Amino acid sequence: QVHLVESGGGLVRPGGSLRLSCVAFGRAFNNYAMGWFRQAPGAEREFVAAISWNGGTTHYADSVKDRFTISRDDAKKTLYLQMNSLKPEDTAVYYCADTLGGSYYRYPKSTDWGQGTQVTVSS
Repeated sequence: QVHLVESGGGLVRPGGSLRLSCVAFGRAFNNYAMGWFRQAPGAEREFVAAISWNGGTTHYADSVKDRFTISRDDAKKTLYLQMNSLKPEDTAVYYCADTLGGSYYRYPKSTDWGQGTQVTVSS
């Protein structure tokens, strides 16, 4: 059974930074397109960022472009999301997932989500 475990969330002031991690257990990590998604209270889950299977291509939601950076370390089976210049509207539970890749990069392969990691941006 595949597990993706997110960590790194917390409480941060506006303008601050956090780095989220997502470790894969139970299968190979390379050769899979991956992405980050988030869900704010009362809102639907939304796409945040995606990275191709080889790390050569990245995509971002307009709301996080130029502030967030997605990356991967296949040797550590870990996906990262560096979040800078955080805003209160970034407050959400953040999830990682396999994505369909290619033109469908913003869509998760499965709706079987992990527990996520809470990010709260507040003064």
